[in-house]
Amino acid sequence: MYNTLHKTRRFATIRTIFAMMVREMITTFGRSPGGYIWAIVEPVAAIGLLSVVFSLAFRAPSLGTTFVLFYASAYLPFMLFMDVTGKVASAIRFSRPLMTYPVITFVDVILARFLLNVVTHLVVMVIVIAGVFAFYELPLDFDLVHIANAIGMASVLALGVGTVNCYLSTAFPVYERFWQVATRPLIIVSGLFFVFESVPSAFRDYLWWNPLYHITGEMRSGLYATYDATYVSPSFVYLIGFSTLALGLLILDRTYRDLINI
Repeated sequence: MYNTLHKTRRFATIRTIFAMMVREMITTFGRSPGGYIWAIVEPVAAIGLLSVVFSLAFRAPSLGTTFVLFYASAYLPFMLFMDVTGKVASAIRFSRPLMTYPVITFVDVILARFLLNVVTHLVVMVIVIAGVFAFYELPLDFDLVHIANAIGMASVLALGVGTVNCYLSTAFPVYERFWQVATRPLIIVSGLFFVFESVPSAFRDYLWWNPLYHITGEMRSGLYATYDATYVSPSFVYLIGFSTLALGLLILDRTYRDLINI
C-alpha cells in the first residue's frame, strides 16, 4: 500500500513539474515575437560585441586564436548562473496563485523553473559553440568531461544561491534590487576577460574565492586542449552550491506558506 501511494505521489510530482515547465515556456517565450530565437540571439550579440571591442585593443585573446570562442567559453556558463539564479529566485512570486493548490509545493515551482532554464541554456551553448567551431573551422579537440563539470558546477551553484534568494527576494522585495546592483561587478571579476594566470598575483588569492572563476576556468579547460586550469576546485563550488541549497530549502520549508500570502 505504501509503495503504491509513494509511486503515485512521485508520478504526480513529475507530472506537476512538467506541466509547470510547459506553462513557463508559453509564458516566457510563447508570447514574444521570435520566442526561443531571442534566447540564442542575445548571447550571440553580446559575445560578438565583446569580440569586436577587445579585438581592437588586443592582437590576440589570452587563449587560442579567436576572440569569439574565448569570450563564449566564459560568457555562456556565466549567464547560465546569472539567469537561472534569477529565475529560481522569483519562482514563488511567479507561481504564487498556483501554490494555493495543495498538490503544488515550493519544490515543484523551483525545480520547474530550474530545469527549464538550464535546458534552455544548454541548447544555446550547443548551438553557439558548435557554430563557432564550424565557422572558424577549429579542430574538434575538446574535453566533454570538463565541459559537463563546468555546466554542473554552474547549475548547482545557481540552484543553491537562487533558492536562498527565493526566500530573501519574496520576503523582502527590496532585496531583488540590491542583488542586481551587488552582482553587476561579477562580469569583471569572474574570468570573462582574462584567464586566472594573467591576473596580477596580488589579486589572485582574492579572486580564487569567487566560485564563478572556477566555473569559467573549468569550461575553458574543456574547450582548449592546451589549457590546464590547475586552480579550479570543483569541490569548493559544489560545497557552496549544495550548502546554500540546503539552507534555502530549510528556510522555505518553514516559511513558504506565509510567503504565498504576502
